[in-house]
Amino acid sequence: MELDEIDVKLLRLLQQDASMSNKALSFELNKSIAAVHERVRKLKRLGYIKKTVAILDRHKIGIGLISFSQVFLKAHTFEVLNEFEKEVAKFPEVMECYQMAGSYDFMLRIATKDMDAYHIFLRHRLAVLPQVNTVQTYFVLSETKSETAYPL
Repeated sequence: MELDEIDVKLLRLLQQDASMSNKALSFELNKSIAAVHERVRKLKRLGYIKKTVAILDRHKIGIGLISFSQVFLKAHTFEVLNEFEKEVAKFPEVMECYQMAGSYDFMLRIATKDMDAYHIFLRHRLAVLPQVNTVQTYFVLSETKSETAYPL
């Protein structure tokens, strides 16, 4: 499906504030509430809108450390890659997991309370996975930009 100008504007608005009511959206789009409701339902049904979430302030919930870990696996067979992905997806500390091209296999974004919590996670959960050869981690000192909205 090709997105029209109204769909794009609607997606931009929802990326900035998914809690906007259909009434508020209809005012911004100059469309009826029913038309906006139907467009949102269609965009969800077609997978453009995957889910609606609340973005929390990590500091207020006790997440003081963000790190990025490069993971090198012992082998690159289909089974090893799939098993690693399956296992790492179970860890609530892993916020994102990407298979990479280049000198390492996966990049993980990890959120923990502090360095001690990261150390426990690394030693008792991540590094003990049988597929893992090496983990190299970088710790975030400050966050200049963190965006959830894709450019449209």
